[in-house]
Amino acid sequence: MIPFNKPPLIGTELSFMQVAMDSNKLSGDGKFSQRCQQWFQKRFGSTLVLLTPSCTASLEMASLLLNIHPGDEIIMPSYTFVSTANAFVLRGATIVFVDIRPDTLNINEMLIESAITLKTRAIVVVHYAGVACEMDTIMALAVRYHLWVVEDSAQGVMSTYKGRALGSIGHIGCFSFHETKNYTAGGEGGATLINDNAFTERAEILRQKGTDRTQFIRGQVDKYTWHDIGSSYLMSDLQAAYLWGQLQEAETINLRRQFLWKRYACSLKGLSELTLPFVPQACQHNAHMFYLKLKDIKNRDAFIRYMKREEILTVFHYTPLHESPAGRRFSRFHGSDYYTMRESRRLVRLPLFYNLSDDDQFRIIDRIHSYYS
Repeated sequence: MIPFNKPPLIGTELSFMQVAMDSNKLSGDGKFSQRCQQWFQKRFGSTLVLLTPSCTASLEMASLLLNIHPGDEIIMPSYTFVSTANAFVLRGATIVFVDIRPDTLNINEMLIESAITLKTRAIVVVHYAGVACEMDTIMALAVRYHLWVVEDSAQGVMSTYKGRALGSIGHIGCFSFHETKNYTAGGEGGATLINDNAFTERAEILRQKGTDRTQFIRGQVDKYTWHDIGSSYLMSDLQAAYLWGQLQEAETINLRRQFLWKRYACSLKGLSELTLPFVPQACQHNAHMFYLKLKDIKNRDAFIRYMKREEILTVFHYTPLHESPAGRRFSRFHGSDYYTMRESRRLVRLPLFYNLSDDDQFRIIDRIHSYYS
């Protein structure tokens, strides 16, 4: 069976993890955490980057940093993972979903303004498949209505919009290093990107259970104490060591994924029954995902069954959140759902991971052509 995903493996991860173990410092903010954070800050230009246990934790940090309270409204797409909404629901906010664009499957930037009310506090964008949302329009709306912008860039590490790294454009960015992502921290992991100086000091406090322990470690205070709400939002240094091994070969991983993505695109573009991914000219994507859009859910499910019989695992993706039981309790859908449900029901993802062999990819492509012939 060709799996849908395998976590990326470079081969140097164990040696870095051994160094971390020999240092007798396995908890958060060790030397590998510092290395990774500095790597991201230098490469992406964020004011501060803090490693976290997951992207879920990063989104929860963002909600705390924005002081979200019961009654606040947060605008986002329904076509996303539950963590995007749950982080703000935990603070008592109401989620306001708007429809997606049918081409990129990102939030439709032209529908956001009509969803803004006096209760709106933030816009949360999701860069689906590592392809950027239309950030110029969204940031202009944020300025006009005095709103915060959070980038859920779980799938967008190493992608750009008009030359700017995803996660570094909004006020706060959130990365994922889950094993299904382009880079992993040993199975789980995330990062919070602070792009507004107003959040820097408080972000360090929230991440350290509400204490100024980070300042204590730097020698800025003689003892640390409780200052604010917070939680344990630190990645262990053992995970950071694994991630550091991957970051050393970030370009290699990115180039390989791009090569595999382009081979799919070139090999399947002649099949009129399929719609292939669309990437706007202003976007450089990271080849996080290669998906196909079939005619409808019946065709999609038949395709998935066929590929499984051929020992190739293909999968669908999100069920829109507004259709879920919790979505009906904690959110509302502004306007009409023209595309969110329709597009979600016809999308299927193909295997795409760093260690996917050429032979296996040729086999996948061959079986797709056989299916349609």
